[in-house]
Amino acid sequence: MLLRILAFLAVIILTSSLGTAARAEGVILTVTIGGETKTYDRQALESLGLETIKTATIWTEGVQEFQGVPLYLLTDAIGTETGTLLATAINDYTVEIPLSDATEGGPILAMRMNGEIMSLRDKGPLWVIYPYDQNAAYRSEVTYSRSIWQLDRIEVTQ
Repeated sequence: MLLRILAFLAVIILTSSLGTAARAEGVILTVTIGGETKTYDRQALESLGLETIKTATIWTEGVQEFQGVPLYLLTDAIGTETGTLLATAINDYTVEIPLSDATEGGPILAMRMNGEIMSLRDKGPLWVIYPYDQNAAYRSEVTYSRSIWQLDRIEVTQ
């Protein structure tokens, strides 16, 4: 009986880890604009261009190094200049990010923290990170509320 239980648990663990690996290699962001949907895997996002932000956050200890796609490059790629971004996490938590935040020197969709790809446990696959230390205006409750982690969907609304 104990062997059956252990075998059953092993199958569950292997199955769940295979699902995680498949997600990590597949689509990590879905963007919807004007009824059209675009999907991005890690490589497609990285091809838009990467930026590094070194900053402290209210969720981590000390200064961390984040690397990801600047939000303005993503909005350029999808061809939007107006509206609001409805950013949604894997658990369906949604925040509104005004398109005016998508500027050079603004937030990134961080994929790596301190050189490591962020897992779901580490707020991945994507975490909206603002350069909090570089601009005092970003150290506000409003901005912190926009710093959604486990991001997997963005819908552009007008």
